[in-house]
Order: sequence, then structure tokens, then C-alpha cells
Amino acid sequence: MMKLNHSLKTGFSFGLTSATITTLGLMAGLEAGTKSKLIVLGGILTIAIADAFSDALGIHVSEEAENKHTNREIWMATFSTFIAKFLFAMTFLVPVMLFELPAAVLVSIAWGLIIMTFASYQIAKSSKQKPLNVIFEHVGIMLVVIIITHYVGDAIATLFG
Repeated sequence: MMKLNHSLKTGFSFGLTSATITTLGLMAGLEAGTKSKLIVLGGILTIAIADAFSDALGIHVSEEAENKHTNREIWMATFSTFIAKFLFAMTFLVPVMLFELPAAVLVSIAWGLIIMTFASYQIAKSSKQKPLNVIFEHVGIMLVVIIITHYVGDAIATLFG
């Protein structure tokens, strides 16, 4: 049972982290490049479906390659990755539907900060690390992704708009 819990934790933590960073990066880039609520909504739905399947398969193959897990453990990690990635990505639809796009992106970034801070704190506690170090590392990476994708969206709008 202990390994099964590991499989669920692996899938959940990977899916949550990937959903948050990927979706926020996509939102920042699409908002900067298009200013279109419809395109951002479409991007979030696309990420929630396509990237959830892709990441779940990635975890599946990775777990198989380790040769340390049972078939059931591999499928639990696969399924929990898909569910976490899909559900957390879908949460970013709510601010976009409720607010004007610039405000929705800011609300989404705040939501992402909450998710990443909580997840990082839990990871730090379970691995006996200093929580602030882990939080700053993970949140810092997330913010770098958001900033880079925002400027990529700006550049695309300038070059091709």
C-alpha cells in the first residue's frame, strides 16, 4: 500500500505543478499576444485535455522505465497525473469567465501562487527541507515562465500582428 500512495502522490504533485505552470504560461503568452478572451479560453481547454493526456503518458512511460513499480502502481500514477492536470488546469477557466482578461490573468497568477506555495510547503515538510527555500524555488520558476511567455506573446504580436 505504501508504494500505491507514492504513485498517487507522484501523479498528483506532477499534475498540479504542470497544470499551474503550463496553464499560466499559456495564458500570459496568449493574453499578451492576442488580447482575446476566446483564444485564452480555448488555450486553457486545449491544455486541460491535450497536455493532461501527454503528461499522464509521460509519467506512465517514466514509471515503466524505472522497473520498480507494479502495473497497478504505474496506472495509478498515470491516472492521478491526468486527473490532477485536467482538474487544476480547468480551475483557470473560472477567472477568465468572471473577469475582463487582464484582471483574469492577474487573478489566475494569484491562484497559481496559492497552489504552488501550498504544494511546495507540503513537499518541503514531507522531505524535511526548509519550506521557504522550496517555495521560493518553485514559485520563482513559475514566475520566470510567466514573464518569458508574456514577452514571447508580445513579440509574436509585434512581429506578426
